Amino acid sequence: MPTSYRIRTLLALAVCSLVCLTVPVQAGKYNPVLDVGDQAPTWEKLPATDGKSYASDSFKDKDVLVIAFTCNSCPYAVDYETRLNQLAEKYQGKDSRVGVIAVNVNLIPADSPEKMKERAQKQGFVFPYLFDKSQQIGQAFGATRTPEFFVLNKDRKVVYMGAMDDSTDASKVKQNYVQQAIEAALQGKQPETTETIAIGCNVRYKRIRRNK
Repeated sequence: MPTSYRIRTLLALAVCSLVCLTVPVQAGKYNPVLDVGDQAPTWEKLPATDGKSYASDSFKDKDVLVIAFTCNSCPYAVDYETRLNQLAEKYQGKDSRVGVIAVNVNLIPADSPEKMKERAQKQGFVFPYLFDKSQQIGQAFGATRTPEFFVLNKDRKVVYMGAMDDSTDASKVKQNYVQQAIEAALQGKQPETTETIAIGCNVRYKRIRRNK
């Protein structure tokens, strides 16, 4: 092989290596952190409106876990409360293989733990409604909207993330993506739709000031 060709090849490989190091790892189509098939983040115990605390290990007996990032203050999240409750009721029971939880990471007064508890009691939530003051769980999942849903399989890998269904108007829903993902995961399969755009309000993450 000519020396000049070898030099050009080595230079090309070096440039490629530098480019590969600077390009961020591709996440999901709409999620900035996770991709379908990724291992879901775990978390330590978080307080819930029922007076208990729940960690990711609290649901280790479930073959499927649905996590809904939601809040009290977003009109979209409020509109989905009934649908979320109905989903949880469908899989209620001691022997159910499906767990459904909701998580709030907003820090405004309307989304305080006290207001969450009031909301849970008023709406008759049958699912654990967790609060994370640190906001770490939302950031780890790449949640950007309320509501935003994640379906995890038995191995706690992401099989679906995004909107619950195909219409914010409950009367116009034709496809329930979360429901389809649950049923697929129970059979050890991937759902036909694995990721959609979550429609809702922005999650209210704290702004971090950069040092000048």
